[in-house]
Amino acid sequence: MSRYETLDGSNWEEFIQSPYAVLILGKTTCENCARWTDELTAYLETDSEFVSVRFGKLLLDQPGLIGFKKANLWLAEVDVLPYNLIYANGEKVKDYAGGGLSRLQNRLRRIMEG
Repeated sequence: MSRYETLDGSNWEEFIQSPYAVLILGKTTCENCARWTDELTAYLETDSEFVSVRFGKLLLDQPGLIGFKKANLWLAEVDVLPYNLIYANGEKVKDYAGGGLSRLQNRLRRIMEG
């Protein structure tokens, strides 16, 4: 079973309430999003450092996301995908555009150690 969850309008709220959650926003037509998904999925198959963190993706061009979009009005300002958000107990603690495992790992370490 993959540790990289596919989210939708029915489960994103429960997902971000986790102690630690990484939410990746993308679109089905975004090639950089697909590459980042592939890279992260491969990494999570062998990762033992971040087993307490949930990882998930939300495709913004899929139907049923009105609730997510209304709860996150800042989305209108996002112009680069993929877009990553790190939550701790439902609170957004970090967000940034682009992929890269080392960037994600460094941010997670700082948040989890802090």
